[in-house]
Amino acid sequence: MSDRLPIAVVGLGFGRVVIERQLLAGPGARHFELAAVCDADPTKARDAAEKCHVPAVPSLDRLLADPAIPVVALFTGPAGRADLVRQILRAGKHVLTTKPFELDPEAAADVLVEAQSLGLAVHLNSPGPMLEADLSQILAWQNERDLGRLVAARSETWCSYHEQADGSWYDDPARCPTAPIFRLGVYAINDLVRLCGAAERVFVSHGRLRTGRPTPDNAQAVIEFAGGAIASVFASFCVDDGAAYRQTTVFNFERGTVTRVSAVADTIEQVTLTLRTPRGEERVTLPAGACSGWYHWDQLAAVIRGRGVSNPTPPEAIVAGVRILAALARSEQTGAPAPVEPSPAC
Repeated sequence: MSDRLPIAVVGLGFGRVVIERQLLAGPGARHFELAAVCDADPTKARDAAEKCHVPAVPSLDRLLADPAIPVVALFTGPAGRADLVRQILRAGKHVLTTKPFELDPEAAADVLVEAQSLGLAVHLNSPGPMLEADLSQILAWQNERDLGRLVAARSETWCSYHEQADGSWYDDPARCPTAPIFRLGVYAINDLVRLCGAAERVFVSHGRLRTGRPTPDNAQAVIEFAGGAIASVFASFCVDDGAAYRQTTVFNFERGTVTRVSAVADTIEQVTLTLRTPRGEERVTLPAGACSGWYHWDQLAAVIRGRGVSNPTPPEAIVAGVRILAALARSEQTGAPAPVEPSPAC
């Protein structure tokens, strides 16, 4: 008899990729067994169900009525996702979902606080349920090597897409603002929040070089943080150099520089951190799962089995990234710098 936990997947666009790479064979398969699938498109649901030999449930309400399923993996688009998360939580089920968490910062904050009050998990791949090991190492160096304040950061990642419009949320600037950053650069944004705290202002520059979608495929954002640090995030769907999805970030501190080479997808096997100071250089190599972008199936299983903390990442650590994305959307619309709305607690 299997001791794996039943899990249902809702949203079979990206959700199907997660099923194939993570649940049928991969890190999720060690802890979870796919029990059902659900999608607003019945053809997608039927095809996935037939391939995976599980039921296709026709509606979220029907799925949530099944007491045998303790967790739902939600891979619908981010716009309005908080409402779906709330439905799942109020049915007494945990949630695994993906970045970006939401477009509306207040809706995101409300549902995450509700999850805490219910003692249920809402786990993301970025930011993760706990501080990632690479960020922990950077913070340890900052303290132990007396690096001082973070002054600036520059992050870049790219891939090569030739996408065509398909009517999905990727085509809608309101639901997918500054698409390359919203879809790829968001990992860097969430990491910067963990290191820099709240942001004050965002300015974005973007263009459409070859995409068939109405949304951009080449973009850069500049983020000004309340503590004085300035960061840039470049993301593009227009570069093919054999290093797709590799993320390189340089963190400049007052008395040292950390360079991180990691991944925003399961395409490389390690994360490399290099610290340079006036005293010399040191390097640390971590497994790929130590960086933002990975689903922490083991931590989710531990929570469901009562052996873990539901949401050790505080809600505002998630919402602060959503606030930056909301400002990014306003900057894209106006062509001018946009303030980042502060948290009510600030």
